Amino acid sequence: MLAPSVLPATAFIDPQGHNRAAIAAILQTVVEQILDYSTGAGSHDPLPSIKDVEFGGIPAQPTAIAPLLASLGDLMAQSMNPAHPGYMGHMDPLPSTASIVGDWAAAALNNNMLSVEMSPALSRLEPLLLAELAQLFGLGERAGGLLASGGSLANLQALTVARNVKLDCLQKGLAGGPPPVILASEMAHTSIQKAAMVLGLGLEGVVLVPANANAQMDANALEEKIQGAIARGQRPFAVVGTAGTTVTGNIDPLPEIARIAQTHGLWFHVDAAYGGAIAFSPQHRPRLTGIEQADSVTFNPQKWLYVTKTCASVLFRDLGLLHSHFRVPAPYMNTEPDWVNLGELTVQGTRHADVLKLWLTLQHLGQAGCAELIEASYALSHHFVTQVRQRPYLELASEPEMNLICFRGCPPALPPAQWDAWNASLQDYLLKQHQIFLSVPNFRGQRWLKAVLLNPFTTVAEVSKLFEAVDQYAGSAAG
Repeated sequence: MLAPSVLPATAFIDPQGHNRAAIAAILQTVVEQILDYSTGAGSHDPLPSIKDVEFGGIPAQPTAIAPLLASLGDLMAQSMNPAHPGYMGHMDPLPSTASIVGDWAAAALNNNMLSVEMSPALSRLEPLLLAELAQLFGLGERAGGLLASGGSLANLQALTVARNVKLDCLQKGLAGGPPPVILASEMAHTSIQKAAMVLGLGLEGVVLVPANANAQMDANALEEKIQGAIARGQRPFAVVGTAGTTVTGNIDPLPEIARIAQTHGLWFHVDAAYGGAIAFSPQHRPRLTGIEQADSVTFNPQKWLYVTKTCASVLFRDLGLLHSHFRVPAPYMNTEPDWVNLGELTVQGTRHADVLKLWLTLQHLGQAGCAELIEASYALSHHFVTQVRQRPYLELASEPEMNLICFRGCPPALPPAQWDAWNASLQDYLLKQHQIFLSVPNFRGQRWLKAVLLNPFTTVAEVSKLFEAVDQYAGSAAG
């Protein structure tokens, strides 16, 4: 670089090590900030109030690093705090130590998962690790997968391959013919409808199947919806089952859906973005029975496996279908005889090296550690559900099937029309007075409280504290 320069001496890490001491001082300061914040997370609010975020525009000249690190601390203090034991509102865990390390190392390497040449070790590690994950779901010897930046992209990737395979439209696209449709539960994630929109099917390209009282897809209604779509001149080509619905955490009847999909020649995709982690628990693995018959599976380790965001995956029973029905070779990239350029198989081209933090986390925890985390969540959830059932003024939205409990207050002293406001007010009370954060989703036209028991530092005592606070609020509201 030509001298003199306005760039700070620490703008980059000198590959010859000439500014090592200065860089070390910066990184040590950041390490201390992260440690101070993370080890004190239990005393910070789970969802802090927000001040005005200062933004003075992009400066004309470089800024010294010290005031920037001070600003970084201010932003951290105003960020969502999922490490707090009272944070129970969403499917956002505190990150594993190994995944923090992996994310930092991946940022320093800055490899591009587009091609083997641009990420020689990590482009080999990803398919090996994803093939093992596919085996965990019982998808067979030809199975494998890819990482994606979130479950929405994973679902899009799966349904794009499904469309190309079932409608044979890789080359010419959707040229004429009956309008294609995807079938999914009314409780399915909205990313399924987004995928249909991106695929050119429009929002009406998803036929929503009614759910039963337990928020699971009604298999009989699925059969009726398929027949109805055909009668309307539409062409069903895929059905999506969900293993862990976003609001209630329920699991669709996967064996029945698989049977119906096979009968009608439909692609069977399972959105197990959240519930897929259950596969690591021998005790609870039977809850996913039927997933082994899927043509594709979405699974997000960034949720119940505690890997830093983003880390999602899409798995295929036959990975070869990506080569025959999706792959677009990149002529500007060198090729390896035994390893494919992953960017040719994915919706994304350039991708972050998420495999590093996933690999480190799984190595650090092991299958036994992952199973222990899953089973501890179930045990705590059982205690939580027991507390709900012991209170006549509370009710469950559905029968819980994992560590997500959706419930609400139905105070008898108030008319039902006021229950939504009561529950919203209870959420605010829990957060401001007791540092407990529950979300308030809309479910079947009503407001409910949702608890996701992900944090391994959330204990029986924390849950008991929550219900003591609920009782206090209910008593004061009744008075």
